[in-house]
Amino acid sequence: MRASTHRQRVAALGRAGYRRYDESTATSLGRMSEHLLADYGGDLRRLRAAGHAEPAALSRLLRAFPGIGPAGAQIFLREVQGIWSLPPVFDAKALEGARRARLPAEPEALAGLVAPADRARFAAALVRRALRR
Repeated sequence: MRASTHRQRVAALGRAGYRRYDESTATSLGRMSEHLLADYGGDLRRLRAAGHAEPAALSRLLRAFPGIGPAGAQIFLREVQGIWSLPPVFDAKALEGARRARLPAEPEALAGLVAPADRARFAAALVRRALRR
């Protein structure tokens, strides 16, 4: 990311099918990579360490990245929870999916339904359930 030009990022986004917001996304990706390099030496594991593997602290650190808001931070944490060995992360959208599926709506109870390594996949499935109308 660091070595890529804005034009190269736009082209890569276009090839991946992200044509609608490719210019602004390319700019955001550049800014985020600069922030990652400046604050964490380009290593997301340092961000995890700085947040002490605590979702609330990590969310605050993630929201310091340009273009990352509360929803983006929650999505990121939901997806990395198994890799980073975080406490269960089931955001509001995942909890909505759990309610629709008539499952417990408490993160700890949901976490007990699957192996820790499967939490991110389970949370993603719950989000898909919530989005299905």
